[in-house]
Amino acid sequence: MNAFLSAALLSAGLFAAAMPALAQADPPAVQAAAASDRDALRARIAAARTEGSVSYWDAVIQPETNTELTEAFRKAYGLPNNFPVKYTLSATLSLVTRVEQEVNSGNVTIDVASLASPPWINGLVAGGHIMQYDSPEYGAFTKAFDAGMGRPGYYAFNGAYMFIPVWSPDHFNFRGKSWKDLLGAVPPGRMSLNDSPNSATALLTYMGLRTILDLSFFKELAKMKPQFIVRSEQTTERLISGQDLIAFGGTSARAYQYNERGANLKFLLPEEGFVLMGAGSFILTKAPHPNAAKLWLDFTLSETGQMILTKREALISGRSGFKTPLPEFAPSIDGLKLIKMDWTKITADDIRRAKAEWQSVFTP
Repeated sequence: MNAFLSAALLSAGLFAAAMPALAQADPPAVQAAAASDRDALRARIAAARTEGSVSYWDAVIQPETNTELTEAFRKAYGLPNNFPVKYTLSATLSLVTRVEQEVNSGNVTIDVASLASPPWINGLVAGGHIMQYDSPEYGAFTKAFDAGMGRPGYYAFNGAYMFIPVWSPDHFNFRGKSWKDLLGAVPPGRMSLNDSPNSATALLTYMGLRTILDLSFFKELAKMKPQFIVRSEQTTERLISGQDLIAFGGTSARAYQYNERGANLKFLLPEEGFVLMGAGSFILTKAPHPNAAKLWLDFTLSETGQMILTKREALISGRSGFKTPLPEFAPSIDGLKLIKMDWTKITADDIRRAKAEWQSVFTP
């Protein structure tokens, strides 16, 4: 055997010997985990592979964001590129209705759901419908938990947003600093308002605003004949077209996303403060893919997942010490002037009364 052939065979043998080690290399999430947690994480990943998919519903995350999250999720856990992540973007009340239908029937198809309605989520916890799970990422959410935005062992928010005044300088130049500056700022019929009876998060925001603004403010607002809108995308598009001159309850997240596409939107953080709505993310007790669900929840709450959500959706992270990539549109939670809400004390009767009051003012 000549020297060249011997060297070639030796190289092939060494490559073949190395193949098992390469095939068994841990995915990034396992490599980053504490040594004591790696075996359990490997087992969970293997179980997730066997389960074959994960499904989640959300009221905020856009399809493009889901695509980036899904790709990074698969990479983090070494899942195949065709591992299905079944995503549904839903209006808030539609999500509430679907989850309640599933848990009441016992036919659960949703693994993970996220919605900014702590009273509703706390009700699911009380009913035994949310899986008790201590995500390893919860340790970074202590400040959010202390503020009542989440519950250790059950849920934390994957991102937070707020309903605030938004406008386009292309059609209207607003220079106000206060919620009260919106009164009379535009002609009747040229402002949009969140349709609170048909949006759980908008109704909770209304309840928060009522702690700093009396009922007479909203009666004056009603005289401006606002257009009632549910979806934030529609609110934003009406501002860009000039159909509305200002949105009472737009979002900085949508302003950022549409500005990235060429829009020119501005927003106000009112000096009195605003309600921060954290989209609590939880696993249903009877989730059909519990291991995949735990991996998905962990990933979306991780530094990597939060960076994607903040960068794409301009959502405010609940992670302590999180370095936001969008300080203008999604500032640190520590520097915000928030309307304090004790979510644990808000009852279903409180919500019903708030809905009835809103309707008596705006749709008598």
